[in-house]
Amino acid sequence: MVHFYIEFKKPTGGVFMFSFFQDGGLFMYVILTVSIISLALFCERASFLFFRLKLNTDKAYQKILLALESLNYSAALEECAKIEKHPLGRILKAGLLKSDKRDKDIELAMEEKIMGEIPLVKARINYLTMFANISTLLGLLGTIIGLITAFQGVSSASEAAKQEILAAGISVAMLTTAFGLIVAIPCLVGFYVLNNRGDHLIEKFEEKALGLLNTLSALKREKDLECQG
Repeated sequence: MVHFYIEFKKPTGGVFMFSFFQDGGLFMYVILTVSIISLALFCERASFLFFRLKLNTDKAYQKILLALESLNYSAALEECAKIEKHPLGRILKAGLLKSDKRDKDIELAMEEKIMGEIPLVKARINYLTMFANISTLLGLLGTIIGLITAFQGVSSASEAAKQEILAAGISVAMLTTAFGLIVAIPCLVGFYVLNNRGDHLIEKFEEKALGLLNTLSALKREKDLECQG
């Protein structure tokens, strides 16, 4: 325990980190591996949700509406094709391809497409909660094993040394729990950030799909009125 606090007070971070992992034992490196995998997963998902899916949906949507207002359905489909790599383009295209059908058919086509895009948006995000749980449990397991080792060491020590050995053993054993929590907390924060971003995107998809449905429905009513007139 004394050795640990001496290292903590040193200004050299590298020495402290080496001592931190060395004292914590094998479980520290396992938890570190989990943290690296979690970080890689977060970066990949954040890049996808915040950058690859970053599209000015309002601008693209307005272009599609302008084409529809001119009754130029082929131009509207062309605008969808321009953003077909984005889920929104595929969703709106599914609705436009059913534009000559009943409103219910258009709605079902876009709903089906949205349901198909949700796994793409939400893919692997839940792994972050799994890694948070794994790192916490690994930390606790490392602590329990460390305590068992400490008590085994105390049993063969002299009365004078027992208290010091036990205190040192407990402090080292607690390192794995601390490190497990250090990894788990950012994992959970990352999960909520990505999950909220995914929910926001899905809400945007649903909002634009509903807007397209209303536009197509209004155009049909106008066409029916013209035919009746």
